[in-house]
Amino acid sequence: MDSNYELSQLFVDGGPMMYPLIICSLIGLGVIIAKTWTLWVAHRSALSVMESVEEAARGESLEKAAEIAAATPGPAAAILLAGLRRIRHMSVRKGELEQVISTTGAIELSFLERGLVILATIANVAPLMGFLGTVAGMILAFESIAASGDVEPVTVAGGIKVALLTTAAGLTIAIPVNIGYNYFVARIDKLIVDMEESTQKVLNLAWDLEREGKLRVVA
Repeated sequence: MDSNYELSQLFVDGGPMMYPLIICSLIGLGVIIAKTWTLWVAHRSALSVMESVEEAARGESLEKAAEIAAATPGPAAAILLAGLRRIRHMSVRKGELEQVISTTGAIELSFLERGLVILATIANVAPLMGFLGTVAGMILAFESIAASGDVEPVTVAGGIKVALLTTAAGLTIAIPVNIGYNYFVARIDKLIVDMEESTQKVLNLAWDLEREGKLRVVA
């Protein structure tokens, strides 16, 4: 109970700038939770789906491979599915397969990067809001000095407290958000590698089918 009261009091003592800082923290937390779940699901089955799809495509049928890819979430499976849908009829136009895979990869990458701009913005803006609160607190401190005509600790304590609280709040928000942003960028880079592996598997399958005379490439 005491700790809750102290946090509430610190929030009040921080002044009006604490409200946008709290909003930034809530938005950042929501984006971090959503991105963590999204990227975990996207990466969880990437390797297994590539192996399962390749095995089904070479051993059973392209239809079975497409069903496996369709039932698996993630960008790697989406690329495999897009490619298999083009070659399962055993006829494809020249350059069509590469174009479809490229378009699908761009769409999936855009989905993976969704929300990163918000995190980057919060990581940059939160400290600036804190520094703005610092300036506001120092203005209050100097106004108190000017009004009283004397430099006493009690006179300037309120303004300095506002300055320190907003600075601390801004940095407390920006640091974990920045860490989360960099972590997500690293995870997306790994998923891009998975997408490139999926692309190569589809192209290798198409080339093998063409060499065996099972896939017809038309101009």
